Amino acid sequence: KTRPDLRKTEAPSENIHMQHLLGLEDLSAADITALLDAAAGYVGVGVGDVPKRDELKGKVVANLFYENSTRTRVSFGLAARRLGADTLDFSPGGSSTSKGETFIDTAKNIEAMGVDAVVVRHSSPGAPHVLARHLLPHVRIVNAGDGAHEHPTQGLLDIFTVRQRLG
Repeated sequence: KTRPDLRKTEAPSENIHMQHLLGLEDLSAADITALLDAAAGYVGVGVGDVPKRDELKGKVVANLFYENSTRTRVSFGLAARRLGADTLDFSPGGSSTSKGETFIDTAKNIEAMGVDAVVVRHSSPGAPHVLARHLLPHVRIVNAGDGAHEHPTQGLLDIFTVRQRLG
């Protein structure tokens, strides 16, 4: 199977109309298909001769990782930069959380810096849902794993891989 020429691909997100990506349970089959179709248009961006894109130019993506992760944290940061966003990386070590700042207060402080999206990984189930309720509506929340509950982006990646391999 040959790869499409991504240099000619338009931004494939016109069929995606969700505010946050908190979990897979609330997504319809059409939502998942639209996400997978959009993802196919970004395969290889910023690698080899496939140029970086600018769909997120002028946007700021904050990565709030309260749980250790290498692949997920690095891949979200890299993906955001390959799409033109500025990134802000947060981990609790050395932050005001050691002085008692709460999860919500930390997120609100970061929100006040003008972020457009927050990618959150936390050991507590439901943490991304809490942020979605407490941050301003324009700030998009992406669940990058919330304890033993869910890791929807990994689930989507798994589905995407199966779809690429098996159709």
